[in-house]
Amino acid sequence: QVQLVESGGGLVQTGGSLRLSCGISGFSLYNYAIGWFRQAPGKEREGVACFSLFDGSMYYADSVKGRFAIGVERVGDNVYLQMNGLRPEDTAVYYCASETVSMVCSAMQAPDAARKFGHWGQGTQVTVSS
Repeated sequence: QVQLVESGGGLVQTGGSLRLSCGISGFSLYNYAIGWFRQAPGKEREGVACFSLFDGSMYYADSVKGRFAIGVERVGDNVYLQMNGLRPEDTAVYYCASETVSMVCSAMQAPDAARKFGHWGQGTQVTVSS
């Protein structure tokens, strides 16, 4: 059974950093793409970052390029989202998601990108104070 569990959210000041972790079980990272999404109150869920060991694809939203990094933890099958230079507009619930479809990361820009991912974690709150 595919399971994803996010952790690492919290409250941070503008300019600070947080490292989110997505603990995975029930599948191999070599067969699934992993995406990080976020949803702020009253807004649509948007794709933030994505990577796939399966087809080598990677994606970052323009709003986080140069500040966020996605990768695999050295220990355990966890995927992290390192967030630096945080801004108040980064405040949202962050979700990790997985999907087997090839090239799904290339679809992250689309408004309906979240619909392409079939497995989701419960989310973790990130709040950036000004």
